[in-house]
Amino acid sequence: MAATAMRATRTYRRALLPFVLIALALSSCSEHQELRQNNDPDRYTLVEDVLWASPDGFDLTMDIYTPKSGKDSYPVIVMFHGGGWLINDKSIMDQASAYLATNSEYVICNVDYRLLADNGNSVTLNQIVDDVFGAVLWVKDHIGRYEGDGTRITVTGDSAGGHLSAMVVNLGDRLSSAPFSEASLSFQPSYLPSGKTAEEVAAQGGLGVQAAILSYGAFDVFQGAVDGFESLRNPFWLFSGSLARGIFGNDRNVTEHPELYRALSPVHNIPHAAERLLPPQLLTVGTDDPLVTPASVKAYLQKLESAGHPAEYWEYEGRSHAFLDSGSNAILGTNFEADAPAALDVMIRFLDDVFTREPATF
Repeated sequence: MAATAMRATRTYRRALLPFVLIALALSSCSEHQELRQNNDPDRYTLVEDVLWASPDGFDLTMDIYTPKSGKDSYPVIVMFHGGGWLINDKSIMDQASAYLATNSEYVICNVDYRLLADNGNSVTLNQIVDDVFGAVLWVKDHIGRYEGDGTRITVTGDSAGGHLSAMVVNLGDRLSSAPFSEASLSFQPSYLPSGKTAEEVAAQGGLGVQAAILSYGAFDVFQGAVDGFESLRNPFWLFSGSLARGIFGNDRNVTEHPELYRALSPVHNIPHAAERLLPPQLLTVGTDDPLVTPASVKAYLQKLESAGHPAEYWEYEGRSHAFLDSGSNAILGTNFEADAPAALDVMIRFLDDVFTREPATF
């Protein structure tokens, strides 16, 4: 599918959301007038829809924001949007990207990946992880063209994007040329450096990044499937315009193939620091989030800390889910201008601290 057709399909899906009465839409429904301090194009350059891979002919792009402050290079933030792996595209992170580009000195890569509902509702969750892994490898290879430093990378995302960022951190060394299966619980990045196999990339450090910010992330795919993510009870399937199905197809389920679901769950794949030290991480969540509760994020934080990894936690008082999304959602009660800047400022302070510390290898 070409990029134009992909965007048209996803635009159609988003157009359906205002007519759905369930609050989990998580998509922007209104126009907005941006404040200058939230988005000042005089402070950055923007290159839109940079094609970085075409797995199975499906074009994937990213938008790249570069500060105009005149430095030779900048640390990089690679951002993955949320939407239950089923809805939205990188545009839902447009305002967050512009805010970061306006108010910090990082190159921002706002990334698209395939959704479960794409390619005739045939994409599997491991293929989405393949895309995210490939995006990080592409950034490492090419971000120098945009004044980014490929050795100083942060991954971030909200909700499903938080899950995908955690997959990069926890399982970025689990790469293979063999397809993901019960026999090979590893991933095939949608982009690989020229002349290198997945195994060679893994042996040379894989997807090692220097920081991660996980906002209200979905860390347990296994439990999500047990709780009905793959069923009609999950409204994201309705929003996507697709019939509910298994995230690995209709011939796999969590009862008969639990190992597949655990392999896609960051909470079940935290290495001990003695084996592999993970980079500094910031976990954020709203106090009133009904989808990803503070208790669940604190439980993940505790597992990271128990394994010896550096991690911080920030709770956003009075906020629900999707407080980083562009625009506003009257049902969820979110509004970018009212909600996101304070959270993004916390993220900037965290990254400024990480990247002014003594260099470390993760």
